Amino acid sequence: MIDLYTWTTPNGRKVSIMLEETGLDYTVHPIDIMKGDQHQPDFLTISPNNKIPAIVDPDGPGGAPIALFESAAILIYLAEKAGTLLPTEPRARYRVMEWLMFQMGGVGPMFGQAHHFRRFAKEKIPYAIDRYSNETRRLYGVLDKRLGDHEFLAGDYSIADIATFPWCARHEWQGVDLAEFPKLKRWYDVLAARPAVDRGMNTLMPAAA
Repeated sequence: MIDLYTWTTPNGRKVSIMLEETGLDYTVHPIDIMKGDQHQPDFLTISPNNKIPAIVDPDGPGGAPIALFESAAILIYLAEKAGTLLPTEPRARYRVMEWLMFQMGGVGPMFGQAHHFRRFAKEKIPYAIDRYSNETRRLYGVLDKRLGDHEFLAGDYSIADIATFPWCARHEWQGVDLAEFPKLKRWYDVLAARPAVDRGMNTLMPAAA
């Protein structure tokens, strides 16, 4: 039974979706980041950067427990543990890694900054709002172009799609209408209709809405 420490953020939802897709047994431990739970000493022993999500797998490599933080590392670990959603063939594997890193290095940071400056910053700073909103829109364009030629980001459904979907699920926070990106919207609707994605997106709902 894997222990999942998470909250209702895009990064947190990546891992709950992955666990639902793989069918691995897990227990959810809510880490209320609005109340500062991520700074508690017990959690810091698992996630030293005081960020969710994190997992503890008592049946890690070699049968010994393992704790992991950073959502992409967790997705790779779970894919390899379950033997799914990450190809073993080198070219296909690198394509998944490429789009996973695109999410980690571009989509997550830029969309996250758009969320902050558009919704949460105490002072509305037009330069910051424009900068991150424009970069977010540019990245949607990159995704839309890619999905015009491929059903999923890396060809077949993979952890790259799982990593990206929860960030796109907050498109309204980013001032983006998915109708402007029809190829991405097709992909988005396909993922949203997957039962495992729906369950993973709602793991802590409605209690932690």
